[in-house]
Amino acid sequence: MARRATPEVNAGSMADIAFLLLIFFLVTTTIEKDKGIARQLPPPQEDVPEDVIIKEKNLFIVNVNRNDQLLVEEELMDLKDLRQAAIEFIDNGGAPAGTPEYCNFCQGARLPDSSDNPDKAVISVQNDRLTSYKMYIAVQNELVAAYNFLRDRESQRLYGWKFTEIKKAIDEGNYNGNIEKAEEQLQSIQKLIPLKLSEAEPKKSGE
Repeated sequence: MARRATPEVNAGSMADIAFLLLIFFLVTTTIEKDKGIARQLPPPQEDVPEDVIIKEKNLFIVNVNRNDQLLVEEELMDLKDLRQAAIEFIDNGGAPAGTPEYCNFCQGARLPDSSDNPDKAVISVQNDRLTSYKMYIAVQNELVAAYNFLRDRESQRLYGWKFTEIKKAIDEGNYNGNIEKAEEQLQSIQKLIPLKLSEAEPKKSGE
């Protein structure tokens, strides 16, 4: 009896199918991106004074040691209290009425030994070289949240919407209104409450 030939499978189209599947997965797969702290370098200035003098009362010093402990204005502080302390400093409005530095929208205690206005207020952060990255991020988040709180408050007062919500909508391409007008208003809030967050060079342990 003649031996029956084994039928061959035509695999010529398998490569095409595999190629199409590969393209499908490349197009539909979402690749996660690592996120960091958003920071924008200031624009270059032609005429920069050699020495910038900041009044001591306009400087809010935050130190983080190797054990992730906070020392704010030379006093120990819990991380959960940092945001409110920063808000009170930025929003203090300590400049006397009638002076050019007077802040007419500040709602703080107006202590004479604290910041004159948000434009003068500077927060200086100094970390130990052994400070954990987790603590570093947490401190940055709390300080930025303090600025965002005040910007939300003022944008709500002036324009009826929150700064953070409109900025996020524009950044993500979901804003349906007049983008040019909204961006001008965002810039006006940023000028009203500028983010002045300074990072000093990290210290070595034991210094």
